[in-house]
Amino acid sequence: MAAWYFLADTILSRLDAETAHGLALRTLKSGLLPGDGKPDPSSLSITVWGRHLPNPIGLAAGFDKNAEVPDALLGLGFGFVEIGSVTPRPQDGNPRPRLFRLAEDRGVINRMGFPGQGLEAARSRLAARPRRGFIGVNVGANKDSTDRAADYVACSVALAPYADYLVCNVSSPNTPGLRNLQGRTQLADLLRRVQDAIAMKPVPLVVKIAPDATDDDLDDIVSVCRDLRMDGIIVGNTTLSRPPSLRSGRRAETGGLSGAPLMTLSTGVLRRTAQRAEGQFPLIGCGGVGSGADAYAKIRAGASLVQLYSAMVYEGPPLIRRIKSELAALLARDGFASVADAIGADLR
Repeated sequence: MAAWYFLADTILSRLDAETAHGLALRTLKSGLLPGDGKPDPSSLSITVWGRHLPNPIGLAAGFDKNAEVPDALLGLGFGFVEIGSVTPRPQDGNPRPRLFRLAEDRGVINRMGFPGQGLEAARSRLAARPRRGFIGVNVGANKDSTDRAADYVACSVALAPYADYLVCNVSSPNTPGLRNLQGRTQLADLLRRVQDAIAMKPVPLVVKIAPDATDDDLDDIVSVCRDLRMDGIIVGNTTLSRPPSLRSGRRAETGGLSGAPLMTLSTGVLRRTAQRAEGQFPLIGCGGVGSGADAYAKIRAGASLVQLYSAMVYEGPPLIRRIKSELAALLARDGFASVADAIGADLR
């Protein structure tokens, strides 16, 4: 696979970032991309929400916005895949260009604005696929919605029957005012409405928060999630901050920053979230993961599962196997028989 991707990367790296993304989706649809059928080390298996996963490495939302290739992505070796964000109605998102590689920094800036084909397109694709693997569905709100909580409810009700877990994404920086939903009152109202709406067909429900959250923000968010007995938190989304270490000429572009420059910030917020959650629900660590050491740091900081996306822009599918191999070696080095044994090790 590595040799195949090296050839493909010579083409993709010369294209506009969003054009390259579209080509990657078409390649996955074609079935031409080799899969990875190699069994994972037994130490990587983990059980979350009563489901067994072969490994804790997942693909974050944003790549497969419209549920076009979840099975092809699982075939690359991910333990789980998250599609979306899905909004009730189709929308174009923000004007292009809106996706930028920061190659010198191994980062990405995006101001996509939830472009997508809408709820019905995603629902029809998910309904048509055989249920296999572990698929999360990330939902959001239309930019012009007058009742954003109602958007989350509509998407959750329609997609819950086809999801292994649902994600309320209240942390994208590219839909004006969306992050206001992270406030204590707004978040409690939104999550309670979604919980009530899916009560007849319950599915694990998690919320995705920003890595820019302050300690006061985390106090409110975790308190709400504990009070409502939520099933988890994803920490976190992209950041509006710009580390002074950024070298790329694209560093001043408007939008959310992801990739390697986000690793330290997002892992710190993950650790502080875990301290407040006290093991009441699983955490998913997201932001900056590009190696087994990065994934291990997230797990030791309190994550049960780990997600990545931006690093794939630079290394492609071979990265998945490398991360898993490195993670298994680190677990063995430190005497952990399984991922579960290492969760929160740095907090103990």
